[in-house]
Amino acid sequence: MSNEESMSNEENMFDEVVAVAVAEPETEQDERNDAKPKRQPPYHVILWDDTDHSFDYVITMMRDLFRMPIEKGYQVAKEVDSSGRAICMTTTLELAELKRDQIHAFGKDELLPRCKGSMSATIEPAEG
Repeated sequence: MSNEESMSNEENMFDEVVAVAVAEPETEQDERNDAKPKRQPPYHVILWDDTDHSFDYVITMMRDLFRMPIEKGYQVAKEVDSSGRAICMTTTLELAELKRDQIHAFGKDELLPRCKGSMSATIEPAEG
C-alpha cells in the first residue's frame, strides 16, 4: 500500500460521523430540589416551680444548659416563681427531650439544705 492510499484511507475514517447519545443519571439532589423540606413541629421545654430551689439555682441552670445571659435567666426564675411554670426553650422534639433530661440531671440546689434534687421539667407541643 502506497503512502497516498494510506492517507486516503485515514481521511475516509474521519469523514464518518458517529452519533452517540449519553443519558445523564438522575440524582437524588434533583428530586430534593423540587420538594420542600418538611419542618418538624416545635416543642416547648417547660420548667415547673417548687419551693426547694433558689433564684440563683435557676439562673445558673439557665446559663449552663441554655446559654442564657444572667438577665434572661433571672426573667425565667421570676416567671416560674410567679406563674408556676416557664418556657425555657422552643425547639425540635429531640432537642427538647435532651434539655428536659439535662434539667432533671442538673442536681440539687446547694444553697437550700431542704433541697433533695433537681427541678421538674416537661415538654409539650408548641401551638402554631
